[in-house]
Amino acid sequence: MPEVRSNGMTISYETLGDPADPALLLIMGLGAQLVDWPDEFCGLLAGRGFHVIRFDNRDIGLSIWLDDLPLPDLGAVFGGDFATVPYLLSDMAADTAGLLKELGVQQAHVVGASMGGMIAQQLAIDRPDLVASLCSIMSTTGDRTVGHPTAEAAAALMRPPATSREDAIAGAVAGSKAIGSWAFGVFDVPEDEIVRKAAAKYDRAYHPAGTSRQYGAIVASPDRTAALGAVTVPTLVVHGEADPLVDVSGGRATAAAVPGAKLLIIPGMGHDLPRAAWPQIVDAIVANAGGTAA
Repeated sequence: MPEVRSNGMTISYETLGDPADPALLLIMGLGAQLVDWPDEFCGLLAGRGFHVIRFDNRDIGLSIWLDDLPLPDLGAVFGGDFATVPYLLSDMAADTAGLLKELGVQQAHVVGASMGGMIAQQLAIDRPDLVASLCSIMSTTGDRTVGHPTAEAAAALMRPPATSREDAIAGAVAGSKAIGSWAFGVFDVPEDEIVRKAAAKYDRAYHPAGTSRQYGAIVASPDRTAALGAVTVPTLVVHGEADPLVDVSGGRATAAAVPGAKLLIIPGMGHDLPRAAWPQIVDAIVANAGGTAA
């Protein structure tokens, strides 16, 4: 797995497609690894003429684990005391900017999912020179009045760390049932596919402490709504109408915050990327990128 030093972090990444094509950077969400961008999904984007870059955020996957830093006191964090939060989404956006610099990418089409959408938004705010277009999927603005989870989804998010491989896989299946698309009857998400992906992720790198620190970063980071008003690049917001983890109001608020943003709401989609929705999502990403990739 290739890696770079970025913003003081060691970041692992992969690329797909022709380096001569326009760069398209994929940023994944809370506790998610680069493999959570399915190979076939990345292949669809590369097939449309993009040089696809996916990477592990700090504290997860094969990127640096920051276990010398404290775990956030989430009770205090939810009460507004952020003293135990060791880093913010802006730090993760700086990691992302550094990755692009180390790869020699002057500008990229940036696509983020969930927390990755938040990081993508922050990158567009902090380093607009690096962002050719922005796509925020199943994400929100940081405004605490929108994007709330259901009680069941929140419980799935707060599940205690697994103590074995078997528990981790079972927890992933239960989590998918709580937040994914398969409960809503529009998209078929086979359980054996979820089991296979959960096993592969556990075997690659299981690091719940990093997930906890990333969660602290989400909660402690400020509302981006006002700053998103200055984003001028073509912006697409994609959200599942049935998303129980980040309510669709988070997507609507994101689209409303960015001048001229397009909003694609997908009926029956939860907090995941169901295979049957890929063509629609990929087409929208390519269109938002200006149709520069054939």
